[in-house]
This record gives sequence, structure tokens and C-alpha cells, in this order.
Amino acid sequence: MRITSRRNETDFEINVISLIDVLLTLLMFFVLTTTFVQHTQLKVSLPEASQATTQQDSDALVIVIDRSGRYYIDNQVIEGDGEVALQRAIQQAVGNNRQRKVIIRADAKTPNQAVITAMDALGRLGFTHLALATTSDRGTP
Repeated sequence: MRITSRRNETDFEINVISLIDVLLTLLMFFVLTTTFVQHTQLKVSLPEASQATTQQDSDALVIVIDRSGRYYIDNQVIEGDGEVALQRAIQQAVGNNRQRKVIIRADAKTPNQAVITAMDALGRLGFTHLALATTSDRGTP
């Protein structure tokens, strides 16, 4: 007596469970290793000026000051308050290069004292090339 399976030899079955496992593993790998958002886009509304220059310097150190007066260098919030903490962070970011251009991007609603504190810190460290980022006046073409 011959015992055979009920399946016909021409029937075949595709096992997709291992394929799903591999695809989910790849999906998790790509999700975990992909950077979705650049933190360089801090929401800062710049003050307006009648003539805005469009000079961009990719080597410039950018200090961002938000509405509440917090400082950011290289998209990292500066821990601690005051000029001393800001000076330490600037020295870590720049090193000994005091000829590097510095751009201060302060929100239009930032207290003036926060901007002055940043300028004092830069001046005490010996920086000579300083620029304030603005947007063009809405009334001018």
C-alpha cells in the first residue's frame, strides 16, 4: 500500500513568512538610521531691515537666539545661563580661530539683552567679524 500526500505534484506553495521577516528587519534598519528632520531649521522670525544683503558664508559660526533668550550653537542648546556658558560653548565650537565670521540669528521678539550678551561674549573672546541676520523689509521691492 502506497501512502501519498493528497497534493498534486504540480501544486506548489510559496512561504512568505521569511520574506516578511526580512522586509520588516530592513524597514526597521532604515527607519532607525535615517535622519528625518534637520534641526537647522529653528523657528526664528528675523527682524526686518530696509536693505538685506544676501551674502552667505558656509564657514561662519551661527549663533541662534530664540524668543525666550536661549542660545544655540550648531543646533545644540547652550546649557547654563549667562555669558560664561556662552563663551565656553563658542570656544568648544570654534577653537582658536578668532578670524572666523560669526552670524547672530536672533528672533525679532528676543530681548535686546540676549543679543548684547552674545556680542559681549564674542568681543571678549576676540572675534572681529560679526553679522546680524535680518530679513528684507516687506515694504521694499
